[in-house]
Amino acid sequence: MPLAAEDQARSDLYALAARLLLAPPGAELLAQLGSADPILASGGDHRLEDAREKLVLASSVMDAGAVAAEFDLLFISNGTPALNPYGSLYLSGFMNDTPLAELRGDLARFGVKRMRGVGEFEDHLGALCETMRVLIAGGAGIRRQPLAQQKAFFEARIARWYGRCLNDIQNAEGANFYRLVARFVDALLTIEREAFAVDDGFDD
Repeated sequence: MPLAAEDQARSDLYALAARLLLAPPGAELLAQLGSADPILASGGDHRLEDAREKLVLASSVMDAGAVAAEFDLLFISNGTPALNPYGSLYLSGFMNDTPLAELRGDLARFGVKRMRGVGEFEDHLGALCETMRVLIAGGAGIRRQPLAQQKAFFEARIARWYGRCLNDIQNAEGANFYRLVARFVDALLTIEREAFAVDDGFDD
């Protein structure tokens, strides 16, 4: 069965968040983003619409080489990078700690495996956005998960730390394009968190 329009939109937004957090966009993706149609907010909440529109405008004028250099400055280093968007670090203070082990248990139950050749651990915020996309839309040999499972995963593995992480990106020295990326991802995840909370209210 095809995805409902709302779930397709959520899946697409998570896919974009994952792609931008895991690697710098090349010239082709910047061009696609720069010419993307606006999204229409429902109701009076325009946070996601506004954040994405600013990202689209920036993409239309940014040079791919400059974005790649910014990504390297923020996230890549021979020593300790300026930013480490990993859940284990934010939740326990250490990389590759208990939160990562618990996450891997969740992923195994869903049938989600780390792809060969991927350098980032599974608790990277971009990888978690990709996991949410798969839970919503399914993947090769992976079933879509019901909303209750999506909610449980989000609350356990993303909700407790994403705000601090994205705030660090927005305030990092040298952040320009990625300041807008962080605002876009923050708007997406905050709306998701609030929607799951509303769903809790209907369950009571």
